[in-house]
Amino acid sequence: MTAQKYDFRQFQEELARLERKVEQPKPAKPLGKKAAAAQRLAMAREEFLALRKRHELSVADVVAFFPEEEGIAYLQQLIAAAQAKPRRTRKA
Repeated sequence: MTAQKYDFRQFQEELARLERKVEQPKPAKPLGKKAAAAQRLAMAREEFLALRKRHELSVADVVAFFPEEEGIAYLQQLIAAAQAKPRRTRKA
């Protein structure tokens, strides 16, 4: 029984075909500016949380990474967001 010849070029061609198949599905409708910004923010948040978890960082470690003024401003934003009151809706 003779073995079929399987060379590196054939392997590369098969990989290229598989990659093309994976790349083909694209969103039918492009995202708007707000949706794209929200998606980028969500991805950045996920990456940040994963990084924080992997290196076991606390909020203090993260804030200490930035210059003092920026760290204080960041903490103030977190506190303000936590204390923000929901808007009242008009009654009919």
